[in-house]
Amino acid sequence: MDARVGLPLTRRQRDHRGRLQLVYWLRTETGAEEIVIDGESAIAFLQAADRERAQALLCDLKGCLLRPLSLHTLSHQPVCGLYADSLSVWHEALARLQRAGITLMEEDVRPVDRYLIERGIFAGARVIHRNSGPALVRDTFIPTLRLLSLDIETTLRADRILSIALQCGTQEVVLFNGSIPAAAHILPCVDERSLLQALETQVRRLDPDLLIGWNVIGFDLRVLEQRARALGVRLCLGRDQQPLRVEQSQTGRWFARLNGRVVLDGIETLKGATWQFERYSLEFVAQELLGRGKLIHDPGDRGEEIQRLYREAPEALAGYNLEDCRLVTDIFERAELVPYLLERARLTGLPLDKVGGSSQAFDNLYLPRLHRAGFVAPEYASGLGDLEVPGGFVMDSRPGLYRHVLVLDFKSLYPSIIRSFQIDPLGLAMGTRGDSPPEALVPGFHHAIFDRRHALLPGIIERLWAARDQAKRDGNSALSQAIKIQMNACYGVLGSRVCRFFDQRLSGSITLRGHQILQQTAEHIESVYGHTVIYGDTDSVFVWLGDEWADVDTDAYGEYLATELNRWWQAQLQRRFDIESALELQYEAHYSRFLMPRMRHSEKGSKKRYAGIKRQGNGDEALIFRGLESVRTDWTPLARTFQQELYGRIFHDRPWRSLLQQQVEAVFAGTCDEALVYRRRIRQPLSAYIRNRPPHVRAAQQLEDARHRQGLPPAYRVGDSIAYVMTVNGPEPVELLRSPIDYQHYVDKQLLPVADTILPFIGESFAQLVAPQIDLF
Repeated sequence: MDARVGLPLTRRQRDHRGRLQLVYWLRTETGAEEIVIDGESAIAFLQAADRERAQALLCDLKGCLLRPLSLHTLSHQPVCGLYADSLSVWHEALARLQRAGITLMEEDVRPVDRYLIERGIFAGARVIHRNSGPALVRDTFIPTLRLLSLDIETTLRADRILSIALQCGTQEVVLFNGSIPAAAHILPCVDERSLLQALETQVRRLDPDLLIGWNVIGFDLRVLEQRARALGVRLCLGRDQQPLRVEQSQTGRWFARLNGRVVLDGIETLKGATWQFERYSLEFVAQELLGRGKLIHDPGDRGEEIQRLYREAPEALAGYNLEDCRLVTDIFERAELVPYLLERARLTGLPLDKVGGSSQAFDNLYLPRLHRAGFVAPEYASGLGDLEVPGGFVMDSRPGLYRHVLVLDFKSLYPSIIRSFQIDPLGLAMGTRGDSPPEALVPGFHHAIFDRRHALLPGIIERLWAARDQAKRDGNSALSQAIKIQMNACYGVLGSRVCRFFDQRLSGSITLRGHQILQQTAEHIESVYGHTVIYGDTDSVFVWLGDEWADVDTDAYGEYLATELNRWWQAQLQRRFDIESALELQYEAHYSRFLMPRMRHSEKGSKKRYAGIKRQGNGDEALIFRGLESVRTDWTPLARTFQQELYGRIFHDRPWRSLLQQQVEAVFAGTCDEALVYRRRIRQPLSAYIRNRPPHVRAAQQLEDARHRQGLPPAYRVGDSIAYVMTVNGPEPVELLRSPIDYQHYVDKQLLPVADTILPFIGESFAQLVAPQIDLF
């Protein structure tokens, strides 16, 4: 037995001497090692009824085998296995069968992934030796990983690299293209070729496991590869001798191939860990998380300033370059991104650099259990898909300005519905077969019936649930977040065609049950406790206690309501379905003042939009906004700060009329011009906006046209934000602002909608209050 244990960092599959090889780079306690596994086969499944026809199609393919198995499809048909000794034979066999219309199952699971998940290897792995060579088995060891933050500075056209900064723990170095005064952490290079060669040397010396940066693949590594190719340099940054490869998928996402090292982009990693920011520039995120930013603050002048520093103050450029590396490292540490990815890997088996991956994570958790139960997954996304399946329940709200509103929230509602009602792909297959005893069946929706004896997913959810509760008790926020995301994903993938288990009987049985639970909860509160439920949304109900509520021990009353409702649901599910309830209603908040606005230009109540004064557990108060202008990034800072101040005054019964007059006066006086900037994200290439060209697209096009005339590369990619101002001549980008600002626009489109969301509930109108003042301008 070999005692080597570690974490698989990268994985790949290849043909070697006509046979499939699986290659894993394992990070052990003492370093990294390449583990090559031979003798495995690529595997897929097909119905046994198709075996003879498939055999005729594949009879001339050497290294390909069809074998009967004791497994069945979810439609209860026997299957046989397709085995191939090499990837080349594998791809040819699949192509022939698919052209012939033969249904294949699990053919898209890569052999290099299947090897791990079938052995339960999600993170830690142990190397053992068998007669056929090394093999991996499951282990719990997780090593400490070494991070290297990388950032490059280039010319405006990115056709020459000026400097490369590297930070790995306490070790920092800036590789500089050209002469520069000597410094301990600066390494001058005579030209760009030697710069790239020095980079390879430094990466090998620092030997990181993770390479991190900001847009590090789509810009830094892509430029490095392009410049290396142009200069004829073989740039090997991985742990083998293969040159760096950067590729772009059909979806536009960039991928870097560095065998033995994982590349993590800060933007994608933050989004995957559910961090949300108004903008994802390094400057903005660093200011939000760290309270500091880049050493060159003005984004409009940053490119030109970098060129000037390179010519006139190279030491300052080196410092700027290195500080960007430090910012990325500190963001990763502050947001606990690496612990989150490690916990996600340990929980789901997803590679550290996997972006998204909810469907793959579900497969990793579900497929091994399904196989052990004697079944294979269905043909990809072949379930029923023409049913009426709504999203989360959103109750019609009752608009008004209230006092004393309680929010009761179902903890992980959809996962708890899966647990309670035994919702599961295999359970559905067995329950609808027609031979299960009645006491084993649990009804769903759209004629779904689940056999609780065979359900696998409820057990998976239950284990995740218990692990999350333990993570919370241990203060392990990274693990808790990873589990929360995965539990919610177990519902989401079942209703998505990107999941092989897609079937709207499954997703419908979850969401429609959620609708029923929220509606019946609201009805019970109103009929038994006499309170009005003014709103309900997905997993929450908003209970108005009444403006005359005495407000004595209100928190205790909220806890009492939640406890009593949980007991009621336990009794209901036991009596009606003979199942144990996993539903858990929690008292979430007490709003001393609460605004449920109307829809614009309507008397109906809005949805997913409200504001209020939330009582904190320590007695403090917090002004909360949901869905309103104050938390919408497509509204200006003017509207957001105005809303916070106005609502805060009204909620606290303080004078507010003077605020309207002062704000309008400040707008027309030009004293708050910096707060008039719109920021909107570009959702698709500018050329795709043909019929409808909204203001932010027109502003972005002006800037791109100006850059094109100067011979500069485009400034915007899909997903980037454009900052612009509305002028008397229409929208103009901040960088090219020439025309007078249209102040009336901001009064009509930013101040008025904010004010008239709340003022009608106290019998007032923005227009009536400020019209005499506007006439003065």
